[in-house]
Amino acid sequence: MNGFSTRRFTFTAIAATGALAASLSLAGSAVAVAPASATASYNCDAAGSGTITLTAADSGSGKTVRIDSTDIRTQFPLAADTVTTTLKLQKTSGGATSEVQFSGTVHDAATTGDPLSFGPLPLSAGSLAAGDTTDSVALTGTPSASNWSVKFDVTNPAGTFTSYCTATSNQSAAFTW
Repeated sequence: MNGFSTRRFTFTAIAATGALAASLSLAGSAVAVAPASATASYNCDAAGSGTITLTAADSGSGKTVRIDSTDIRTQFPLAADTVTTTLKLQKTSGGATSEVQFSGTVHDAATTGDPLSFGPLPLSAGSLAAGDTTDSVALTGTPSASNWSVKFDVTNPAGTFTSYCTATSNQSAAFTW
């Protein structure tokens, strides 16, 4: 290589390294949630009862929880992203408890009888800091507008309605953020 080509190669390599470093610093770092997933029992009334798996993630720029269940099934066909799902969890921070919610309209299309699968749902109410824990809280009574752990606001050709579920057990392990 002559001097000009060597300088151009060196400059290009430095520029590429700088661009990579800048994009990595803007991306935010992933933060581990422990455990990554946990299960709890839920009563979804007409949709059934059973185990729901909650999968938590913290990308550094956002906290999410995904909801999946093979025990609880869809009651009718769903077009993609037509159900707003809201999950309430109890937060413990420094001995004090409060509530956080994860909510979003993120899901694949489903046919009648498909397993529930919603999310990842972003944190939408409350805040979570490193070391905070969240857990499903067992509720008694029938799921309703005033007694719910998971709420599904459904929009389909037949209209708009809301379906509710209550947690009937705490999680197999609380999430530590």
